Amino acid sequence: MSKWADYAISDVHFNNAHTHIDRVKARPDNGDQLGAATDHARADIVSAIKKGVTYVTIFKNKEGNWSKGQPVYIIKVNGTEYIKTVDNGKPVDNLDNLPEY
Repeated sequence: MSKWADYAISDVHFNNAHTHIDRVKARPDNGDQLGAATDHARADIVSAIKKGVTYVTIFKNKEGNWSKGQPVYIIKVNGTEYIKTVDNGKPVDNLDNLPEY
């Protein structure tokens, strides 16, 4: 496996309104394998992306192995920052329909 990003996001936890992700489970991408998942606040992910840290989404394939999803970006909608994989203009966070915890 080649390095996909600095970290790979595997799971998300939304706020009660389901518009913002409160927390994510992210795994360090060590190049040859992914490390153990750790819990991160949304604000920490936004801050890290602004500092140049890269993230991708990941998902389990049919064989049970991790597969690369999409790069994660900060997108502003109506002046509010959201973490997304696609700039769809909607005022919600969106990370590839990852599993929720």
